[in-house]
Amino acid sequence: MRIGHEFTGEVVAVGDKVTRVAPGDRVTGSFVTACGHCFFCDRGQFHHCVDQRIFGHGKISGDLQGAQADQLVVPRADMTLRNVPDGLADDVALFAGDVMNTGVFAVRSAGVQPGDSVVILGMGPVGLCTVQAARHAGAELVLAVDGVSERLEMAQRFGATPVHLTEQDPRAEIKAHTEGRGADVGVEAVGTPEALDLAIRLTRRAGKLAIIGVHGKPCEVHMGLLWNKSLTVTTGLANVLAHFDDTLSLLAAGELDPSPLVDRRLPLEQAPEAYEAYDRREALKIVLTPSGG
Repeated sequence: MRIGHEFTGEVVAVGDKVTRVAPGDRVTGSFVTACGHCFFCDRGQFHHCVDQRIFGHGKISGDLQGAQADQLVVPRADMTLRNVPDGLADDVALFAGDVMNTGVFAVRSAGVQPGDSVVILGMGPVGLCTVQAARHAGAELVLAVDGVSERLEMAQRFGATPVHLTEQDPRAEIKAHTEGRGADVGVEAVGTPEALDLAIRLTRRAGKLAIIGVHGKPCEVHMGLLWNKSLTVTTGLANVLAHFDDTLSLLAAGELDPSPLVDRRLPLEQAPEAYEAYDRREALKIVLTPSGG
């Protein structure tokens, strides 16, 4: 099983039912496929298509080979692929198919409004993209919580107020910035029980909480606190296909710009070095280029 679910490339061949893209087109792809006509797709809930498959995630997600390869088979190409706008760099277009799109999904699912305060836990690539998406949606105050100073510096560069997870008191800091209420919207972009618990505590009463961190194990939630605060919670796999065109347009217009997140570019054969850098927390995003790319 090859891994990799974010990709751009050139179309080399298409099936006889593909009409949206043609050989020679420069395209980028959604990390998740959808049929476009089932019960869920008809309702715009493409992320829950009955034929959903995720690139490079093994049998549990449709047994679809991933994109860290010289060539990639893309099913449902008319749904899965989009042409990359002229002038938009591959490094930036990559983000439309997952990471920036997930930030857009979080902000829209939580209903961020102009003037809102938003607290985001976790300044990995998804959290940092959510900072940009929240600012673009008109959030007056975006508070970025993380324990890695370099990532907080990046968040500040994107317009957030940094809050160090251990060197500061996040609860006190968020209260100080929100007249004691807590943030209007909380976003948990980590995927740990501790982050979820803190996100619940940092979001104000009757606020909204978007959980986009991936939780792969059972997680104990303080339901009494969640209930007492009357929080509205949204969570789950990002509906990337629903926001694909919008996100790509915002990237092309420069209104969202994830390019600072790309730390380095490496040939595909050096992928092990890239993953070692991730393990050491020395990189946010690394672009891998196949030998023929």
